[in-house]
Amino acid sequence: MIKYILRRILHMIPVMLIITIVIFGIIKSAPGDGIGAGLNPNATKESIERQREAYGLNDPIPVQYVKWLGRVLQGNFGESTKYKQPVITIVPERLWNSFILNIVTYLVAFGVSIPIGIISAVKQYSLFDNFWTVFSIVGISMPSFFFGLMLLYVFAGRLGWLPLQGKQTPGLNATGFARIIDVGKHLILPGIVMTLGSLASLVRYTRTSMLEVIKQDYIRTARSKGLKEKVVVYKHAFRNALIPIVTLVGASIPGLFSGAAILERTFTWPGIGNMLVQSVFDRDYNLLIGLNVFFAFLTLMGNLFADIGYAFVDPRVKVD
Repeated sequence: MIKYILRRILHMIPVMLIITIVIFGIIKSAPGDGIGAGLNPNATKESIERQREAYGLNDPIPVQYVKWLGRVLQGNFGESTKYKQPVITIVPERLWNSFILNIVTYLVAFGVSIPIGIISAVKQYSLFDNFWTVFSIVGISMPSFFFGLMLLYVFAGRLGWLPLQGKQTPGLNATGFARIIDVGKHLILPGIVMTLGSLASLVRYTRTSMLEVIKQDYIRTARSKGLKEKVVVYKHAFRNALIPIVTLVGASIPGLFSGAAILERTFTWPGIGNMLVQSVFDRDYNLLIGLNVFFAFLTLMGNLFADIGYAFVDPRVKVD
Protein backbone atom coordinates (compact mmCIF):
# COMPACT_ATOMS: atom_id res chain seq x y z
CA MET A 1 0.00 0.00 0.00
CA ILE A 2 2.76 2.45 0.92
CA LYS A 3 4.65 1.69 -2.29
CA TYR A 4 1.47 2.27 -4.28
CA ILE A 5 0.84 5.63 -2.61
CA LEU A 6 4.44 6.76 -3.17
CA ARG A 7 4.28 5.67 -6.80
CA ARG A 8 1.04 7.56 -7.36
CA ILE A 9 2.48 10.68 -5.75
CA LEU A 10 5.49 10.49 -8.05
CA HIS A 11 3.15 10.17 -11.03
CA MET A 12 1.28 13.26 -9.84
CA ILE A 13 4.38 15.46 -10.17
CA PRO A 14 4.49 15.62 -14.00
CA VAL A 15 0.69 15.83 -14.11
CA MET A 16 0.72 18.83 -11.77
CA LEU A 17 3.49 20.40 -13.83
CA ILE A 18 1.41 20.13 -17.00
CA ILE A 19 -1.65 21.47 -15.17
CA THR A 20 0.28 24.51 -13.92
CA ILE A 21 1.53 25.23 -17.45
CA VAL A 22 -2.02 25.09 -18.85
CA ILE A 23 -3.55 27.20 -16.05
CA PHE A 24 -0.76 29.77 -16.12
CA GLY A 25 -0.81 30.03 -19.91
CA ILE A 26 -4.58 30.43 -20.20
CA ILE A 27 -4.90 33.01 -17.43
CA LYS A 28 -1.86 35.02 -18.50
CA SER A 29 -3.11 35.06 -22.10
CA ALA A 30 -6.21 36.96 -21.03
CA PRO A 31 -6.12 40.68 -21.79
CA GLY A 32 -5.33 43.20 -19.07
CA ASP A 33 -4.08 42.75 -15.53
CA GLY A 34 -4.92 43.86 -12.00
CA ILE A 35 -2.65 46.89 -12.23
CA GLY A 36 -4.18 48.26 -15.42
CA ALA A 37 -7.75 47.21 -14.67
CA GLY A 38 -8.85 50.59 -13.36
CA LEU A 39 -8.35 49.77 -9.68
CA ASN A 40 -6.46 53.04 -9.27
CA PRO A 41 -7.81 55.52 -11.83
CA ASN A 42 -5.62 58.36 -10.54
CA ALA A 43 -2.36 56.49 -11.17
CA THR A 44 -0.07 57.85 -13.88
CA LYS A 45 1.20 55.78 -16.78
CA GLU A 46 4.70 55.91 -15.31
CA SER A 47 3.57 54.50 -11.95
CA ILE A 48 1.56 51.77 -13.67
CA GLU A 49 4.58 50.76 -15.74
CA ARG A 50 6.75 50.69 -12.61
CA GLN A 51 4.23 48.40 -10.92
CA ARG A 52 4.10 46.13 -13.98
CA GLU A 53 7.88 45.96 -13.97
CA ALA A 54 7.92 45.21 -10.24
CA TYR A 55 5.45 42.34 -10.71
CA GLY A 56 7.35 41.07 -13.79
CA LEU A 57 4.35 41.53 -16.05
CA ASN A 58 6.42 42.95 -18.90
CA ASP A 59 8.32 39.67 -19.33
CA PRO A 60 7.25 37.07 -21.91
CA ILE A 61 4.76 34.52 -20.57
CA PRO A 62 7.28 31.61 -20.57
CA VAL A 63 9.73 33.73 -18.55
CA GLN A 64 6.96 34.70 -16.14
CA TYR A 65 6.02 31.02 -15.71
CA VAL A 66 9.60 29.95 -14.93
CA LYS A 67 9.93 32.72 -12.33
CA TRP A 68 6.51 31.88 -10.88
CA LEU A 69 7.35 28.17 -10.64
CA GLY A 70 10.60 28.97 -8.89
CA ARG A 71 8.74 31.05 -6.31
CA VAL A 72 6.08 28.35 -5.85
CA LEU A 73 8.73 25.73 -5.08
CA GLN A 74 9.79 28.05 -2.25
CA GLY A 75 6.21 28.35 -0.99
CA ASN A 76 5.57 31.77 -2.55
CA PHE A 77 2.53 32.08 -4.84
CA GLY A 78 3.12 35.75 -5.49
CA GLU A 79 1.35 38.86 -4.27
CA SER A 80 -2.28 39.72 -4.84
CA THR A 81 -2.60 42.91 -6.89
CA LYS A 82 -5.88 43.76 -5.13
CA TYR A 83 -5.09 42.95 -1.51
CA LYS A 84 -1.39 43.90 -1.75
CA GLN A 85 -0.56 40.83 0.35
CA PRO A 86 1.00 37.45 -0.42
CA VAL A 87 -1.57 35.01 -1.80
CA ILE A 88 -0.62 32.40 0.78
CA THR A 89 -1.63 34.74 3.63
CA ILE A 90 -5.06 35.86 2.38
CA VAL A 91 -6.39 32.46 1.29
CA PRO A 92 -6.46 30.44 4.58
CA GLU A 93 -9.29 32.40 6.26
CA ARG A 94 -11.55 32.17 3.20
CA LEU A 95 -10.57 28.52 2.81
CA TRP A 96 -11.61 27.81 6.39
CA ASN A 97 -14.98 29.53 5.87
CA SER A 98 -15.73 27.35 2.84
CA PHE A 99 -14.60 24.24 4.72
CA ILE A 100 -16.98 24.96 7.60
CA LEU A 101 -19.91 25.31 5.20
CA ASN A 102 -19.05 22.27 3.08
CA ILE A 103 -18.08 19.82 5.84
CA VAL A 104 -21.45 20.31 7.52
CA THR A 105 -23.21 19.85 4.18
CA TYR A 106 -21.36 16.67 3.20
CA LEU A 107 -21.65 15.02 6.61
CA VAL A 108 -25.41 15.52 6.68
CA ALA A 109 -25.88 14.67 2.99
CA PHE A 110 -23.87 11.42 3.08
CA GLY A 111 -25.27 10.43 6.47
CA VAL A 112 -28.87 10.80 5.31
CA SER A 113 -28.65 9.84 1.63
CA ILE A 114 -26.99 6.43 2.04
CA PRO A 115 -29.72 4.91 4.29
CA ILE A 116 -32.44 6.47 2.11
CA GLY A 117 -30.84 5.12 -1.07
CA ILE A 118 -30.56 1.63 0.42
CA ILE A 119 -34.20 1.56 1.55
CA SER A 120 -35.38 2.96 -1.81
CA ALA A 121 -33.55 0.19 -3.65
CA VAL A 122 -34.84 -2.57 -1.38
CA LYS A 123 -38.40 -1.19 -1.57
CA GLN A 124 -38.31 -0.34 -5.26
CA TYR A 125 -41.49 1.34 -6.64
CA SER A 126 -42.95 1.71 -3.15
CA LEU A 127 -44.41 5.00 -1.90
CA PHE A 128 -41.14 5.70 -0.08
CA ASP A 129 -39.13 5.10 -3.25
CA ASN A 130 -41.44 7.20 -5.40
CA PHE A 131 -41.30 10.12 -2.98
CA TRP A 132 -37.50 10.21 -2.93
CA THR A 133 -37.36 9.76 -6.69
CA VAL A 134 -39.49 12.87 -7.17
CA PHE A 135 -37.48 14.67 -4.49
CA SER A 136 -34.22 13.82 -6.24
CA ILE A 137 -35.46 15.02 -9.62
CA VAL A 138 -36.70 18.29 -8.14
CA GLY A 139 -33.53 18.78 -6.09
CA ILE A 140 -31.23 18.16 -9.06
CA SER A 141 -33.29 20.36 -11.40
CA MET A 142 -33.80 23.40 -9.14
CA PRO A 143 -31.01 26.02 -9.39
CA SER A 144 -29.32 26.50 -6.03
CA PHE A 145 -29.32 30.31 -6.26
CA PHE A 146 -33.09 30.35 -6.91
CA PHE A 147 -33.81 28.10 -3.96
CA GLY A 148 -31.45 30.19 -1.83
CA LEU A 149 -33.20 33.43 -2.78
CA MET A 150 -36.55 31.85 -1.88
CA LEU A 151 -35.26 30.89 1.58
CA LEU A 152 -33.79 34.36 2.08
CA TYR A 153 -37.07 35.99 1.14
CA VAL A 154 -39.17 33.81 3.46
CA PHE A 155 -37.01 33.19 6.53
CA ALA A 156 -34.83 36.32 6.51
CA GLY A 157 -36.95 38.91 4.73
CA ARG A 158 -40.56 38.11 5.67
CA LEU A 159 -40.25 36.19 8.95
CA GLY A 160 -36.96 37.62 10.19
CA TRP A 161 -36.03 34.35 11.85
CA LEU A 162 -32.55 34.09 10.35
CA PRO A 163 -29.86 36.58 9.29
CA LEU A 164 -29.88 37.84 5.73
CA GLN A 165 -26.24 37.52 4.71
CA GLY A 166 -22.62 37.14 5.79
CA LYS A 167 -20.97 34.87 8.32
CA GLN A 168 -21.40 36.95 11.48
CA THR A 169 -23.68 39.72 12.65
CA PRO A 170 -21.98 43.08 11.96
CA GLY A 171 -20.93 44.90 15.13
CA LEU A 172 -21.80 42.00 17.43
CA ASN A 173 -18.18 41.06 18.25
CA ALA A 174 -19.33 37.90 20.00
CA THR A 175 -16.82 35.46 21.46
CA GLY A 176 -16.86 31.87 22.68
CA PHE A 177 -20.15 30.01 22.58
CA ALA A 178 -22.10 33.13 21.59
CA ARG A 179 -19.96 33.43 18.45
CA ILE A 180 -20.57 29.77 17.59
CA ILE A 181 -24.33 30.34 17.89
CA ASP A 182 -24.13 33.45 15.71
CA VAL A 183 -22.11 31.70 13.00
CA GLY A 184 -24.47 28.72 13.21
CA LYS A 185 -27.48 30.95 12.48
CA HIS A 186 -25.76 32.36 9.40
CA LEU A 187 -24.87 28.81 8.36
CA ILE A 188 -28.42 27.44 8.38
CA LEU A 189 -29.78 28.79 5.07
CA PRO A 190 -26.74 28.16 2.84
CA GLY A 191 -26.29 24.79 4.57
CA ILE A 192 -29.88 23.80 3.77
CA VAL A 193 -29.51 24.74 0.10
CA MET A 194 -26.23 22.85 -0.32
CA THR A 195 -27.41 19.83 1.66
CA LEU A 196 -30.61 19.39 -0.31
CA GLY A 197 -28.76 19.73 -3.60
CA SER A 198 -26.15 17.14 -2.59
CA LEU A 199 -28.76 14.90 -0.98
CA ALA A 200 -30.79 14.68 -4.17
CA SER A 201 -27.92 13.40 -6.30
CA LEU A 202 -26.44 11.13 -3.61
CA VAL A 203 -29.77 9.37 -3.05
CA ARG A 204 -29.97 8.59 -6.77
CA TYR A 205 -26.38 7.31 -6.89
CA THR A 206 -26.87 5.07 -3.85
CA ARG A 207 -30.21 3.73 -5.07
CA THR A 208 -28.88 2.93 -8.54
CA SER A 209 -25.78 1.24 -7.17
CA MET A 210 -27.82 -0.88 -4.75
CA LEU A 211 -30.31 -1.90 -7.46
CA GLU A 212 -27.47 -3.27 -9.59
CA VAL A 213 -26.12 -5.32 -6.70
CA ILE A 214 -29.28 -6.78 -5.16
CA LYS A 215 -30.19 -8.39 -8.49
CA GLN A 216 -26.97 -10.40 -8.58
CA ASP A 217 -26.95 -14.19 -8.20
CA TYR A 218 -24.93 -14.20 -4.98
CA ILE A 219 -27.59 -12.04 -3.28
CA ARG A 220 -30.29 -14.55 -4.22
CA THR A 221 -28.02 -17.33 -2.96
CA ALA A 222 -27.55 -15.55 0.38
CA ARG A 223 -31.30 -15.19 0.77
CA SER A 224 -31.91 -18.83 -0.17
CA LYS A 225 -29.54 -19.86 2.65
CA GLY A 226 -31.92 -18.27 5.12
CA LEU A 227 -29.82 -15.28 6.08
CA LYS A 228 -31.66 -12.37 7.64
CA GLU A 229 -32.60 -9.59 5.24
CA LYS A 230 -30.52 -7.03 7.16
CA VAL A 231 -27.45 -9.25 6.83
CA VAL A 232 -28.05 -9.74 3.11
CA VAL A 233 -28.59 -6.03 2.46
CA TYR A 234 -26.00 -4.39 4.71
CA LYS A 235 -23.25 -7.01 4.84
CA HIS A 236 -23.32 -8.47 1.34
CA ALA A 237 -25.12 -6.03 -0.95
CA PHE A 238 -24.11 -2.68 0.49
CA ARG A 239 -20.41 -3.45 0.65
CA ASN A 240 -20.31 -4.23 -3.06
CA ALA A 241 -22.41 -1.13 -3.80
CA LEU A 242 -19.88 1.09 -2.04
CA ILE A 243 -17.49 1.48 -4.98
CA PRO A 244 -19.51 4.23 -6.78
CA ILE A 245 -20.06 5.91 -3.40
CA VAL A 246 -16.33 5.85 -2.68
CA THR A 247 -15.82 7.55 -6.04
CA LEU A 248 -18.22 10.28 -4.95
CA VAL A 249 -16.42 10.70 -1.63
CA GLY A 250 -13.12 11.13 -3.45
CA ALA A 251 -14.66 13.61 -5.87
CA SER A 252 -16.12 15.55 -2.93
CA ILE A 253 -12.74 16.26 -1.34
CA PRO A 254 -11.96 19.25 -3.59
CA GLY A 255 -15.46 20.56 -2.90
CA LEU A 256 -14.72 20.72 0.83
CA PHE A 257 -12.25 23.52 0.17
CA SER A 258 -13.23 24.98 -3.20
CA GLY A 259 -16.57 26.26 -1.95
CA ALA A 260 -19.69 27.02 -3.99
CA ALA A 261 -19.17 30.26 -5.87
CA ILE A 262 -22.81 30.97 -6.84
CA LEU A 263 -24.21 30.04 -3.44
CA GLU A 264 -21.54 31.99 -1.55
CA ARG A 265 -22.32 35.09 -3.59
CA THR A 266 -26.05 34.60 -3.03
CA PHE A 267 -25.63 34.52 0.75
CA THR A 268 -22.54 36.81 0.80
CA TRP A 269 -20.67 34.02 2.55
CA PRO A 270 -16.96 34.97 2.77
CA GLY A 271 -15.69 31.73 1.26
CA ILE A 272 -13.04 30.79 -1.25
CA GLY A 273 -15.54 30.37 -4.09
CA ASN A 274 -16.66 33.98 -3.73
CA MET A 275 -13.03 35.10 -3.69
CA LEU A 276 -12.29 33.07 -6.83
CA VAL A 277 -15.09 34.75 -8.79
CA GLN A 278 -14.08 38.19 -7.53
CA SER A 279 -10.46 37.59 -8.53
CA VAL A 280 -11.67 37.08 -12.12
CA PHE A 281 -13.45 40.44 -12.09
CA ASP A 282 -10.43 42.15 -10.51
CA ARG A 283 -7.98 40.41 -12.86
CA ASP A 284 -6.00 39.41 -9.80
CA TYR A 285 -4.05 36.81 -11.73
CA ASN A 286 -1.65 35.69 -9.01
CA LEU A 287 -4.57 34.89 -6.73
CA LEU A 288 -6.55 33.28 -9.57
CA ILE A 289 -3.64 31.06 -10.63
CA GLY A 290 -2.85 30.05 -7.06
CA LEU A 291 -6.46 29.05 -6.33
CA ASN A 292 -6.84 27.04 -9.54
CA VAL A 293 -3.57 25.19 -8.97
CA PHE A 294 -4.66 24.40 -5.42
CA PHE A 295 -8.01 23.04 -6.61
CA ALA A 296 -6.27 20.92 -9.26
CA PHE A 297 -4.02 19.45 -6.58
CA LEU A 298 -7.04 18.63 -4.41
CA THR A 299 -8.70 16.88 -7.37
CA LEU A 300 -5.65 14.66 -7.87
CA MET A 301 -5.55 13.87 -4.15
CA GLY A 302 -9.27 13.05 -4.22
CA ASN A 303 -8.66 10.54 -7.01
CA LEU A 304 -5.82 9.00 -5.01
CA PHE A 305 -7.99 8.64 -1.89
CA ALA A 306 -10.78 7.10 -3.99
CA ASP A 307 -8.38 4.50 -5.43
CA ILE A 308 -7.15 3.64 -1.94
CA GLY A 309 -10.76 3.39 -0.74
CA TYR A 310 -11.52 0.83 -3.47
CA ALA A 311 -9.00 -1.54 -1.89
CA PHE A 312 -10.78 -1.35 1.46
CA VAL A 313 -14.32 -1.94 0.18
CA ASP A 314 -13.50 -4.46 -2.55
CA PRO A 315 -10.88 -7.17 -1.85
CA ARG A 316 -10.64 -7.86 -5.59
CA VAL A 317 -8.94 -4.50 -6.09
CA LYS A 318 -5.17 -4.71 -5.64
CA VAL A 319 -3.07 -1.57 -5.12
CA ASP A 320 0.34 -3.15 -4.55
